[in-house]
Amino acid sequence: MTNPVLEAIEAQADEIAANGPENEKLGKLTPRTAELLRANGVMKMLQPAKYGGTEAHPAEFVEAVMKLASLDGSTGWVAGIVGVHPWEMAMCDADTQEQIWGKDNDVWVASPYAPMGVIKPVDGGYIFNGRWQFSSGTDHCDWIFLGAMLGDAEGKPAMPPQPYHVILPRSDYEIVEDSWDVVGLRGTGSKDIIVKDAFIPEARAIAFSKFLDGSQPKEAGLTNPLYHIPFTTAFPMGITSAVVGIAEGALASHLAYQRNRVQITGTKAKDDPYVLFAISAAAEEIKASRTAIIENVSRFYDMAEKGIKATLADRAASRRTQVAAAWRAVRAMDEIVARSGGNGMRMDNPIQRFWRDGHMGLVHAIHVPGSVFHATALTEMDVTPPPGPMLAMI
Repeated sequence: MTNPVLEAIEAQADEIAANGPENEKLGKLTPRTAELLRANGVMKMLQPAKYGGTEAHPAEFVEAVMKLASLDGSTGWVAGIVGVHPWEMAMCDADTQEQIWGKDNDVWVASPYAPMGVIKPVDGGYIFNGRWQFSSGTDHCDWIFLGAMLGDAEGKPAMPPQPYHVILPRSDYEIVEDSWDVVGLRGTGSKDIIVKDAFIPEARAIAFSKFLDGSQPKEAGLTNPLYHIPFTTAFPMGITSAVVGIAEGALASHLAYQRNRVQITGTKAKDDPYVLFAISAAAEEIKASRTAIIENVSRFYDMAEKGIKATLADRAASRRTQVAAAWRAVRAMDEIVARSGGNGMRMDNPIQRFWRDGHMGLVHAIHVPGSVFHATALTEMDVTPPPGPMLAMI
């Protein structure tokens, strides 16, 4: 099966890689990098065909994100996150989709989903307030998904907690400049967002539970199995794919560097059996992570195609696979970076940027192993459902 987006990325590879340091210096993707992403089609892979999307197999999207991240971590990260949002938007209100893509189907939608705001019910909709961190690629987006808690008449979170996803145009929120000063993934421009007293029509606020249980795509009348894979498999897949791709980029940079490197002892790196062992061991671990992520999303696509509903245990195991893949890839990357010598940490050597980006990606909330592994073990012992907070991303 050919992947035309992957082929387009291959044709752009040298320029995407060369733009990496400039993305980092600017603190967001350069206009040219964003232009390359629009041109290669990665951002439309999961977008509805009605609005110029290709509705590609999710495994093809995973491969495209990995390739981008292997060239520049920040570029792959933005593609992996912003590129998933059209998948969710396909399930949302038809009029909202038309507002976003009707005149320009190249419009990007940002996030984050963390429920850091509150929607207060009023006639016809809600009043929305809050502040969010980590809105990746947000400078290049004209709309946004934001996580929220349903509030009471006074604007206080209702009990029990009821999380929502809320859709806003660029005019309804503020991007906080200079709010993204970090050690890795600097080029993602993952800035803070502020919303003050924005009115949200009812149709642009959707209970997260409807994405979680799969009822939202059914209500939207979607038939492509792409839109019936679990939300908690689909959203993390772009992020985890970026981390695995970053590790692949570190490995490629390490190999290029070691070919001609002479160690301080006078031994050529290519003649050092310990370095060679570490390279092969790391390569296999990173490949295992790649294979796991592709197999994982393909399995859920196949289930959706057959009309098989994923169980809570299926979803938990999927999350465990994603988390384990990210950690395995970064650990393998650490083994080769530790054998790159001091010059591997010079700022003109791409190894150090991949290393920083990989560790930054690993600390994303979806890669925290504790609750995911805990919940998965409980489901495998038929102790369900796990305690409340553990269900948030399962």
